[in-house]
Amino acid sequence: MTSRTIVEKAPREPEDTLAPAPAKGLRGHPWLTLFAVAIGVMMVALDGTIVAIANPAIQKDLGASLADVQWITNGYMLALAVSLITAGKLGDRFGHRQTFLIGIAGFAASSAAIGLSGSVTLVIVFRVLQGLFGALLMPAALGLLRATFPAEKLNMAIGIWGMVIGASTAGGPILGGVLVEHVSWQSVFFINVPVGVLALLFGLVILRDHRAENAPKSFDIGGIVLLSQAMFCLIWALIKGSEWGWGDWRTIGFLGAAVVLFVVFALSQKNVREPLIPLAMFRSVPLSAGVVLMVLMAFAFMGGLFFVTFYLQNVHGMSPVDSGLHLLPLTGMMIVGSPLAGVAITRFGPRVPLVGGMVSVAIAMFGMSQLTIGTGTLTMSLWFALLGFGLAPVMVGATEVIVGNAPMELSGVAGGLQQAAMQVGGSLGTAVLGAVMAAQVDAELEDNWKAAELPPVDPAQLDQASAAIKVGMPPIAPGTPPEISVKIADVAHDTFVSGMSSAFMVAGIVAVVAALVATLTKRGANAEAGMGAGHI
Repeated sequence: MTSRTIVEKAPREPEDTLAPAPAKGLRGHPWLTLFAVAIGVMMVALDGTIVAIANPAIQKDLGASLADVQWITNGYMLALAVSLITAGKLGDRFGHRQTFLIGIAGFAASSAAIGLSGSVTLVIVFRVLQGLFGALLMPAALGLLRATFPAEKLNMAIGIWGMVIGASTAGGPILGGVLVEHVSWQSVFFINVPVGVLALLFGLVILRDHRAENAPKSFDIGGIVLLSQAMFCLIWALIKGSEWGWGDWRTIGFLGAAVVLFVVFALSQKNVREPLIPLAMFRSVPLSAGVVLMVLMAFAFMGGLFFVTFYLQNVHGMSPVDSGLHLLPLTGMMIVGSPLAGVAITRFGPRVPLVGGMVSVAIAMFGMSQLTIGTGTLTMSLWFALLGFGLAPVMVGATEVIVGNAPMELSGVAGGLQQAAMQVGGSLGTAVLGAVMAAQVDAELEDNWKAAELPPVDPAQLDQASAAIKVGMPPIAPGTPPEISVKIADVAHDTFVSGMSSAFMVAGIVAVVAALVATLTKRGANAEAGMGAGHI
């Protein structure tokens, strides 16, 4: 098989894998499959944001240090990002149904174990396991949708799938705030148990195993090790860069190691009989553009959203629940827009919706760069709604472009690429925009402090104040007179908002670049071949 064949002309596959016949009974029914998959995906997407609300309570209850609490998030993120592509390959080899069910069971079990843990060490260990099992089920979910839905219905299915992810991600802080405030931090994890049991039962009854005729028969163990090490070095450098400093030898060392390992991995793939990622996949310009687009979208969205929570809670003084409610316009537009985007992409192809979506994201980011301390709810809601409206077609369309331009036997790898691109983009966006924010705060703080005629501070005190202001917190010491406290709060919030504005401007520019990348996309080659071949 030549590399050209892999990319541009998928091998002929059995009728039930490329264009499924109408399902008889429950097993394999496309819309029921989507429902079963959505329950599991919801559980993982929700966990990505809900836990952040529980971290302060975990720290207090278990006597954890700040580094321990960071590892609760970082351990999960690292395990998820490092394992996604390998997990997708496992699904291609052993079947996406089996991989999905194992992922669901493991995720629910590790969630229960976290809730029962009496030490922060155990919490971190089981969070890593959570990430590994989450990596198993996310690419498998896309593989199941690709194999179950005929081509003309796939975009709608991915639209609903994207809606579930968007709603769960944005709804995490709201649900987390309610559970932590009224129940306990353990309930944030225990809630996954009944959801996981429900998803497992539906999966056992409904999901049908689909395997391509030429699915991989072996594993590239060396490639798995190299790619895992490369992803670890990259994500770890992005996580720790703001703490170490971007010019620190440790940050540069991990980034350099990631580059070297990625190069060695790419070279190794040319000499393996069944490579982990056939490099010929990337000869498909639309598929490559879809991966880049997903990275840039996640960069702008997740990096920007990182500051929004601080802005709402620390500048406007909202509770976690109130700040989550203020993000409902974003969530609502993603819920409404994702299925509509699936319809539009099916009818017109992905290019126009993707370009339009990223233009909307760019406008929203530039608009959010104009937020001030006194910006009202209506103005914020308009920008949040426009952001959600733009994200919906990008989430759906980029996923379809990546998965649809990969051959059926690599649908799991394609799903892993899609999820890995989101993780890398989100980590990169948070790191880069955080660095932009930090630089702006450091550049303005001293002058703003003097302009407000506040008592002079030495460089060490200024550094401490800067660290607090970078998350929107006024550095007010106990016993500070009220009139001085008000001035410090004004300086802190003004400086924070200025840094946030710069970060949103950069995110807007990235979104414009993403809109240009979106012009290179087109409907999946395999989807085109299957159009009209089956009906639900």
